[in-house]
Amino acid sequence: MDKGLPVSSGFTYARIEHAAQRSDWMLVHQVHQFLRKWLIDHQQILSNEVYIGGDSYSGISIPVIVQEISQGNEKGVKPWINLQGYLLGNPSTTRREDNYKIPFAHGMTLISDELYESLQKNCKGEYINVDTRNALCSRDMESFHEATSGHDLAYILDSSCEWDDSETSSRRSLEEFPKCSSQIATLKLSGKYRKMVSMYLPYIPNKEDIPISFEYHVNLSRKGYRSLIYSGDHGLNVLFLGTEAWIRSLNYSIVDDWRPWLTNGQVAGYTSTYSNRMTFATVKGGGHPAPEFKPEECFAMYSRWISNKVL
Repeated sequence: MDKGLPVSSGFTYARIEHAAQRSDWMLVHQVHQFLRKWLIDHQQILSNEVYIGGDSYSGISIPVIVQEISQGNEKGVKPWINLQGYLLGNPSTTRREDNYKIPFAHGMTLISDELYESLQKNCKGEYINVDTRNALCSRDMESFHEATSGHDLAYILDSSCEWDDSETSSRRSLEEFPKCSSQIATLKLSGKYRKMVSMYLPYIPNKEDIPISFEYHVNLSRKGYRSLIYSGDHGLNVLFLGTEAWIRSLNYSIVDDWRPWLTNGQVAGYTSTYSNRMTFATVKGGGHPAPEFKPEECFAMYSRWISNKVL
């Protein structure tokens, strides 16, 4: 089931002004409430296993939603939900994932060794909240942004896309949209190709009242829920290096060591599994989000994981 939340995303809309308000916690409560009410009307599937999933910024809310459902079950809230786990793609978790842009860009040869070493020396590992009084760090960060500005942040193999934010832009034909994979994804479905276009939408304020979601991963790990965390390895947004870092900091032992996983006999990425039943996987050549760029590989990954098979 695909739920279009928060309000004003997808095909959802609000009929009154109060309902149009958005925050992380409001989203959590709305999803939990909706799911319980929906299952009341669909009791024939109450025994079905339930997994909650999302991508990108959903990495903040999804673990909280899973914990809310779990706690509701423990309190005897009806209907009981057969919660099994969750899956997240390129998930924002600590809100410090951007701090890994510099080592990622260096590893992908987007910046020189000299600039990388200078950034390390002058910024001392802090690339998000740069002290404006630190002239040398500010200079190096400006050089970094200049060096990477020609790449699409969602997929570094693409050129940067510029959108026309004018009122008439939404009426333009498909041919007039930027030919960037982060905006136009070609999916192979039943032998036919379908183009999906991300239309321009104005910014809608959202109250970020859940600072980080890391602690919820800690809690869910203790409760034994399964989880799949995956990341495309060619995006500059919510980098896989940052995801790897917070997963390691959970400090669980590895039960299936780092290795390639395959589709059609070819390497589709790399994976490892931990003793808290968490599987981490990269998607080779995937951007942000990974399924937009590598749908076949991501579907194979999901199908194996949901069936309790190794990737």
